Amino acid sequence: MARSAGRVLGVSLVLALLGLSPPFLSSYLLTLFTQALIWAILAMSLDLLLGYAGLASLGHAAYLGLGAYSVGVLTTRYGAGFWVVLAAGVGLALVVAAVFGLVALRATGVYFLMITLALGMVVWGLAHRWVTLTQGDNGISNVPRPDFLSTWGLPWSLARPLPFYYFTLVGFAIAFALLWIVVRSPFGQSLVGIRESESRMRTLGYHVWLHKYVGFVIAGGVGGFAGVFWGYYNGFVSPTDVELATSVEVLLMVALGGRGTLLGPAVGATVIVLLKNLVSV
Repeated sequence: MARSAGRVLGVSLVLALLGLSPPFLSSYLLTLFTQALIWAILAMSLDLLLGYAGLASLGHAAYLGLGAYSVGVLTTRYGAGFWVVLAAGVGLALVVAAVFGLVALRATGVYFLMITLALGMVVWGLAHRWVTLTQGDNGISNVPRPDFLSTWGLPWSLARPLPFYYFTLVGFAIAFALLWIVVRSPFGQSLVGIRESESRMRTLGYHVWLHKYVGFVIAGGVGGFAGVFWGYYNGFVSPTDVELATSVEVLLMVALGGRGTLLGPAVGATVIVLLKNLVSV
């Protein structure tokens, strides 16, 4: 009980720091921390697979791309609002994860890894070759930021760094809360048991495949959620968002922060984002 209370206190302090410090930061640092929050969502979604279910994936960037391309296509072609885009991006990622999970979870170990790699390559191929929809290598540019705050009568524009940071922070908090509930639930504890010993969990009467499948789909949906924020933040979507290097980068974030912790991959994402920008300066 004391350990659980300590974790809640620690998370609360982190969120308080993230909420109170931005007004004192420069616009450049705000953009870096906004990037870090988005990648943290993606890394935490992969942690549900890798850290809790023991399933390493080389195609997780596909869900980021599905969410981001939903933003690019729906806003630039149809002028869709945020809630429509959010539903489409997350829904598309959920559907793809649900379909692909039926195939991927028939394999284990390195074979599962190769199938997830194939998923990433399929989505990358579509982004690269479906030029009439995705603009191919040129990508989709001039993606507008959401403007639903103005319709609520609020004076903040998400085109500015500070309001968009808080917008992203809310998204991060929602994703973290959802994943926290999942991993702390009996379902999440079952995933840990499956990671440790599938045969033992089968003996105890658990439907191992179904548990892994549900975890796979949830991870894909949260990855699509991160992609929606990435598309809005970047204002540009291209095949590089779904390439293998992006999936490997997310794996590195989880490994660096510590798998099976949720907040660890978020810290790993922050470190990687800061280092990438430091090196590129």
